[in-house]
Amino acid sequence: MDYRSIFKTLSIIGMAVGGFFALEIPVAIAYRETIDPLVLFLALFFLVNGGIWLALRHHTIDLKIRESILLVNLLWILLGVAGAIPLIEYTSVTPVSAFFEAVSGFTTTGATVYGDIESLPHFILFHRSLMHWMGGMGIIVLGVGLLSMINPSGSLSLFKAESTGIQIEKLRPKIKDTALSLWGIYVALTVLDAILLKVFGMGWFDAINHAFSTLSTGGFSTKNASMGYWSHSPAILWVTTVFMLLAGINFLAHLRLLYRDTSGYRSEEVRWYLTVFVLLAGVLTVVHEVRGGDTLWHSATHSFFTVASVMTTTGFASTDYGVWSQTAVALIFLAMLVGGNAGSTAGGVKVIRYAVIFKTLFAELKRILHPRALIAVYIDGNRLKENVISSTFGFFVLYIFTNVLLTLYLYARGYDTMTSLSGALAIVGNIGPGFAKVGPAENFAFFSDFDKVILSIGMIVGRLECYTVYVLLNLSFWKRF
Repeated sequence: MDYRSIFKTLSIIGMAVGGFFALEIPVAIAYRETIDPLVLFLALFFLVNGGIWLALRHHTIDLKIRESILLVNLLWILLGVAGAIPLIEYTSVTPVSAFFEAVSGFTTTGATVYGDIESLPHFILFHRSLMHWMGGMGIIVLGVGLLSMINPSGSLSLFKAESTGIQIEKLRPKIKDTALSLWGIYVALTVLDAILLKVFGMGWFDAINHAFSTLSTGGFSTKNASMGYWSHSPAILWVTTVFMLLAGINFLAHLRLLYRDTSGYRSEEVRWYLTVFVLLAGVLTVVHEVRGGDTLWHSATHSFFTVASVMTTTGFASTDYGVWSQTAVALIFLAMLVGGNAGSTAGGVKVIRYAVIFKTLFAELKRILHPRALIAVYIDGNRLKENVISSTFGFFVLYIFTNVLLTLYLYARGYDTMTSLSGALAIVGNIGPGFAKVGPAENFAFFSDFDKVILSIGMIVGRLECYTVYVLLNLSFWKRF
């Protein structure tokens, strides 16, 4: 195995992450917060990564798919360690809790161990949001942009190891150009969201942090009440709802728009995504108005916000929906199962996979009635290959298997059924809050350190969409080395 390629790649990405972390220094200075430990950490971080890169600067990176998979898994663990160090230095949490928080940040899960978020230093709040923002588009895509300048074939294999959804689609001649274009759109939408939040009443600091969390579909907030702090401003909630929905759409559709091509927004996945959202949010509005006794406008504002937050796996809360009626909770739980689009920053199963699964099942039912008929599965007019269908079903089985394992583990640890079930789904789906003890008004601090390690692994499995992690358990993977 080419360990030098792996370490050189990690050092390049590490230096890029360190560059983003350096943005926290101006924030700390602006709010007159102690920066000495932060500066020391960043200096050592750059020294280590820079030293590795210098030692291997003459080595040509040659990443095969197996090395890329191993690299991706190592990367998310190391990111959790790097992101945890400032939290250990400046807040009163254990190293394991800090690692959990950092993994939750980079995987855009949004599950937190902090009960009093508003007591944290401003630059730590920014640090949490920044981890979201970097992890949202995929830290590997940033690596692709850098690595393709060195070795296009290596970056392509790395892109395959991390890419979400069914198939990779390139709108630009080179992977590097596609990756950088996606980052450009990501930045533009983040800036637009922050400006609109500021216009409607947020301060700049809160607006920037929430824009980071929204476009990454992360969910970390600067307030204990999350977006409920601004529940008096429906405009802020509706703006956030719209941008959460945009973040949940395949970013290649946004990229097409730059070429005056709106076909991405007319795809089956987007149509089903928006249809399911409107149906769930509409029904939840009626249920909440009838059962909760609120006005139609108030019910619609919070229902549409909640469904968008849960369905896109963002995890913001405009109110404690855990205390709503059982019917409302059932609808929100259903939204947790959906997820966003492939190629978006959202987690979960992804709508396109449900489309493939249901179309395949209906095709099988037709074959029972018409055994001699040749029945194929089509998405957007394109016939799906058998390996794509089998891969989709394989992912779904692994996803359910992971959730079942984590649910049984939490239940065996003594937690109630709803905490165990919703907690597992919220962790593996990278949603953040669930129900009961892990509800939107609660946090994950009560879990033991060992529980947090298991939950951190669950977040990474969900972020890497199962295959990339489970393949490490295959003995043939290691024998090839």
